Amino acid sequence: MASTAAFLSTTYTGLGATPTPASKSKKARLFLAPAGRRGAVRAAVSGTEQAGPAPASGEKAKKKGSDERVVQVHSAEEFDGALRAAKNRLVVVEFAASHSVNSSRIYPCMVELSRTCGDVDFLLVMGDESEATRELCRREGITAVPHFSFYKGAEKVHEEEGIGPDQLAGDVLYYGDHHSAVVQLHSRGDVEALISEHRGEGGKLVVLDVGLKRCGPCVKVYPTVVKLSRTMADTTVFARMNGDENDSCMEFLRDMDVVEVPTFLFIKDGDIVGRYVGSGRGELVGEILRYNGVRVTY
Repeated sequence: MASTAAFLSTTYTGLGATPTPASKSKKARLFLAPAGRRGAVRAAVSGTEQAGPAPASGEKAKKKGSDERVVQVHSAEEFDGALRAAKNRLVVVEFAASHSVNSSRIYPCMVELSRTCGDVDFLLVMGDESEATRELCRREGITAVPHFSFYKGAEKVHEEEGIGPDQLAGDVLYYGDHHSAVVQLHSRGDVEALISEHRGEGGKLVVLDVGLKRCGPCVKVYPTVVKLSRTMADTTVFARMNGDENDSCMEFLRDMDVVEVPTFLFIKDGDIVGRYVGSGRGELVGEILRYNGVRVTY
């Protein structure tokens, strides 16, 4: 099985993603939501279908094949057991319903991702299958389908409603990627060690992608970061840090005056030589080239 990064770096655009024009670059405010509410934020996406009554017995919208890695769970006990068994692996859960056309449309993307992303577990919950699955949906706060929830260490780290294949693939990459050329940083010490490694004559430009666990623009631009980490490996080192991962990361963000995410810090020979705030793919590439000494005209 290929890793999440290996698969999505080659097929992400094929799933319907389109580059974001520079004029539509998006940013998310940092430190605005009280700590107790940040985890409850949910995206309001049009096109979701409100949960309705269960259809006649025997009607099915999903049919599992023997080659699929999407595991259907039928109760809260099975659901909780699957999360525990995954430990720190990413678990992607689709909450669906047999009457939902949109659930049926997005499910093939889940199947394709499950076949290729061997470092991610995929679960399916049919909310109208039984009273046990309806109770599970109530417990998890599911009011519309298709609804996708992402878990790590049995903790929900992200959720989306009414998304398409490109958004689903990007979310899986952002939350499940551990094998790409992007260096994952988890503390101030990790940052300092990386900077020290590339300090001095001949050192590479370090591009540090600073974001948050629940940040739509951060997720949106990350596939570009992964691709650039491969195509520019000779001149540039790409790294990522989630500021809300722990106190050390948050303290580093404050010291670096990061107030909006995503923020990209450009570090050369131990010094921060510039920064770019936003998720515009073209603008980001232009800034990286500029700090690598390539003349760029806009």
